[in-house]
Amino acid sequence: GRSHGIHAEPMSFGLKFALWWDEMRRHKVRLAQTREAVGVGKISGPVGTYASVPPEVEETVCSELGLEPAPVSNQIIQRDRHAQYVQTLALIAASLDKFATEIRALQRTEVREVEEPFGTPGFVTTGSSAMPHKRNPEICERICGLARLVRGHTITALDNVPLWHERDISHSSAERMILPDSSLAVDYILERFTEVVKGMRVYPERMMVNLELTRGLPFSPRVMLALVESGMQRTDAYKKVQGLAMRTWDEGLDFRQLLRNDSEVTDAIGQEHLESLFDYTHFLRYVGHTYKRLGFNVPAKAS
Repeated sequence: GRSHGIHAEPMSFGLKFALWWDEMRRHKVRLAQTREAVGVGKISGPVGTYASVPPEVEETVCSELGLEPAPVSNQIIQRDRHAQYVQTLALIAASLDKFATEIRALQRTEVREVEEPFGTPGFVTTGSSAMPHKRNPEICERICGLARLVRGHTITALDNVPLWHERDISHSSAERMILPDSSLAVDYILERFTEVVKGMRVYPERMMVNLELTRGLPFSPRVMLALVESGMQRTDAYKKVQGLAMRTWDEGLDFRQLLRNDSEVTDAIGQEHLESLFDYTHFLRYVGHTYKRLGFNVPAKAS
């Protein structure tokens, strides 16, 4: 795991995907709500008074079209409904942007824990025309770019809400652009990201290499808490562990070895307890609980 781009505590790669899955599940609910919001019609006359056509006609026509009559309208269906649709699409696009950005960051040469598909049918086979060695995350980059386009359309959709009196047509020309563009863009990036996930290359060995880069520093919270449990004041425990951690950063030393050599630490928690703190499985012991909460079937050993 990383926060602020810096190694944090270990986590499972599956937990990252569970987070994404849950986010998309919320979007599915939002889409259903948005479908209900935009699934209305009106035939209520020029200003909504049914001066020329009775409400029964509106009800009959809407029923035939699978729409609900708008409870009240003027010359048009109110554009807050359309704005909700575009905003929902923008939220979906923003999530896909987030997911794709994560893959791009994890594909960097210095990290290389995952890669989007490369060289297989339907995917790019050339990373750079000048540098034959390149395997660039071009599909994810494309997803990020199109997500920006969709987010930009939300401003126009909101600007279409305030119209003059019972209607003007300042919204019309803009909607002819933003509604199909947003819909097509989100459909496209959803399809492409699905393909990325299905064909993604995952390198667990590289993940382990990266875990070891900081020479035991991800275990610093466990050491600090163990010192607190032994009776040390939390501020003192924090300063003690932080001081050794900074030496690990600055001098390239091994964090666990520094702890072993520190009598204040070993006197407080003992060598055996200290060694037991450096266990990656500790951080994953509740991952199965999260999966179950999401409704996934998991083996007993994963819980």
